[in-house]
Amino acid sequence: MELRELVRDLYGVDQPQGCTDGEIVAMKGIFGEIPAALEGFYRTFGRTRELKTNQDEWFFPEDFLRWKHLTQSDHLPLLCENQGVCRAEIRREDLALPDPPVYTQTEDDDPWLLSAPTASEFLEAALTYEAIWQLKYSAKEYYWLNADELTIIRSRLVKRTAILRHWMDLEITFYSSRPDNLVVVMDMGGGDCQGLYGGATEESYAALLEIMEGLGEPV
Repeated sequence: MELRELVRDLYGVDQPQGCTDGEIVAMKGIFGEIPAALEGFYRTFGRTRELKTNQDEWFFPEDFLRWKHLTQSDHLPLLCENQGVCRAEIRREDLALPDPPVYTQTEDDDPWLLSAPTASEFLEAALTYEAIWQLKYSAKEYYWLNADELTIIRSRLVKRTAILRHWMDLEITFYSSRPDNLVVVMDMGGGDCQGLYGGATEESYAALLEIMEGLGEPV
């Protein structure tokens, strides 16, 4: 999916703000190379306020210039969970690739796990996930989802192509009935799944409730 459309539909941003040429030059000075997919993301969204007020923290060029510790590892950080327990990064050795894989780590001593085979796929998945916290109309709580309820969601909603893997040990998939609403399904393993859902407008949320209302047990 085109990221501009995703951000327009789920974040309500028609005119995202990108970072400057000078910031890109500075980033290349720090890391030597910046993947083309990531540079495009920075140039389009690097100063977009709505992406800086998420549940979790994106890192943009201005952050690397402000916080030197971000530049001192063998990875380039992309996203950090709000309590710091999970982070997504690109290995320095992969920065010369145009669209490198993205890895996540949950704790400092844990292994790095493949979250997405390309940065483009990760960016789409992570932007979709972070959008659930931005939607104006939402259920405001997590729901346990059983197998029958998951079947209803999967059969009556459209599955988005993006998948966020190994984010806090979860595999996260996304469903919608229209571009501006969203159901987030978090597979915890062992048959346990939780869900969140919401819409960007009252109308889009009402359309989602036609399917979601009554599904799930509040956590």
